[in-house]
Amino acid sequence: MHSPLPSPPPRTLVLGSTSRYRSELLQRLRIPFEVAAPDVDETPLPGELPRDLALRLSLAKARAVAARFPQAVVIGSDQVADLHGEPLGKPGNHANAVAQLRQMRGHTVVFQTALSVVCLDSGFAQSALAPVQVRFRDLSDAEIETYLLAEQPYDCAGSAKSEGLGISLLDSIDSDDPTALIGLPLIRTCQLLRAAGVVLL
Repeated sequence: MHSPLPSPPPRTLVLGSTSRYRSELLQRLRIPFEVAAPDVDETPLPGELPRDLALRLSLAKARAVAARFPQAVVIGSDQVADLHGEPLGKPGNHANAVAQLRQMRGHTVVFQTALSVVCLDSGFAQSALAPVQVRFRDLSDAEIETYLLAEQPYDCAGSAKSEGLGISLLDSIDSDDPTALIGLPLIRTCQLLRAAGVVLL
């Protein structure tokens, strides 16, 4: 009798992001992973809708990192705040964050969180979108300043750091994937990783 062939070793998992928020979320799944920075131009295309921008960038990030780790399963993710069809990205500084929050106060903003999983070696590539509807309170300028000085969320899309003091800015959150607003929708992540052959449990 022939002995059964040994199972191939599990593929390396790589998070194509330097976001500490995404890394902390992925750690919840208790599977080892590496982190690699994607080198991707995040400039929106003319007339590009926020959801399309988020999906395009998540796939571009995953593919950019997969090119360096072709045997690995690579996760790419991107988030764009969608205010009435206009994209709001990371503010980068205090003045931009003030302007963003003034725009969003009293409005419902859809945070378009996109996810892509790519493995070049197996030919796997799938993407998913996890939109989150967020209703902002009618914030005063003083509240905006207090929040920004406390949290300094200049690396968060739409300046909204909901896992911190940013929760006080909001009237409601509507989502079917509760970690999507923080930056990585873990329900969608689990679905795509299983589809890519990653054993989670």
